[in-house]
Amino acid sequence: MDRRSMMQLTGLGIAALGATGPAFAQAQDWDKTFPKSDAVDHEKVSFTNRYGITLVGDLYLPKDRTGALPALAVSGPFGAVKEQSSGLYAQTMAERGFATLAFDPSYTGESGGAPRNIASPDMNTEDFSAAVDFIGLHPSVDRERIGIIGICGFGGMALNAAAVDKRIKATVASTMYDMTRVMSKGYDDSTTPEQRAATLEQLSNQRWADAEAGTPAYGPDSLKLAGGEPQFVVEYADYYMTPRGYHPRAVNSGNAWSLTTPLSFMNMPILNYMAEIAPRPVLLVHGETAHSRYFSETAYAAAAEPKELLIVPGANHTDLYDSADAIPFDRLQAFFEQHLA
Repeated sequence: MDRRSMMQLTGLGIAALGATGPAFAQAQDWDKTFPKSDAVDHEKVSFTNRYGITLVGDLYLPKDRTGALPALAVSGPFGAVKEQSSGLYAQTMAERGFATLAFDPSYTGESGGAPRNIASPDMNTEDFSAAVDFIGLHPSVDRERIGIIGICGFGGMALNAAAVDKRIKATVASTMYDMTRVMSKGYDDSTTPEQRAATLEQLSNQRWADAEAGTPAYGPDSLKLAGGEPQFVVEYADYYMTPRGYHPRAVNSGNAWSLTTPLSFMNMPILNYMAEIAPRPVLLVHGETAHSRYFSETAYAAAAEPKELLIVPGANHTDLYDSADAIPFDRLQAFFEQHLA
């Protein structure tokens, strides 16, 4: 597997401030890819995860609120920031009566951690639990009524978090990727043992290069198309590289992950404990035509009841990032109202 293919598997895509720089200064203006709702109060917040990394999030509360609210922590897609899809989900669910928190994972966006733009299944699972810590202590929230939403690669992280963190009472994974599976086995599990060994050899040697340089190597920049890419890559570019979803802090908006990011994903499968989420419910949502649909189907088969797989007719993978016609917000609202009652 060559370097370009490896980067495609990590989510197709260090931020402009440089590999070893601090986290981005927090933006104070509204810099989301979606319009601000008049029905919601918004506040920029920060909190610390179990590893001491400061995470930055956007807290959304319904203006018309009384009593302690059910709450939702939201993150994803993999390589995105809270100003994109996760913020849209969070604000929309706040309009529907929930306290919501969209957050940037460790080492990305406005959150802390150096070097920049690296990922880890352990760290990113912990990020969800840290978000539960924060929102569960908010005075507007009933901490016995907390759910989570993970989008794309953070759908897998959300499921892993729900399996280990029993405070999470209900989980939605939308257009879910299992990043450990795709990085270790390739799309549709097509990587051969020989290809896997060659990739690990390449990644291992990259560690020597990074150690000698004293800083991680990055590249190539994500989603700068040359022509001939698979349709799903074109769909990613249509979201991340156009006014529809572009954000300068997103890894996938023309930036890049560190070359060694796949290492921690290669032998740490995150969905081995799907059945242990029960008896707390899981809702998996996926597009009918999405190239990634098999991830949700496999997770659904491994989960124990109560569980639901909702296939959205005609929708592709990125339609569930931001399309009002595709994202089943009515179903999400009903699901969380029922299970966070």
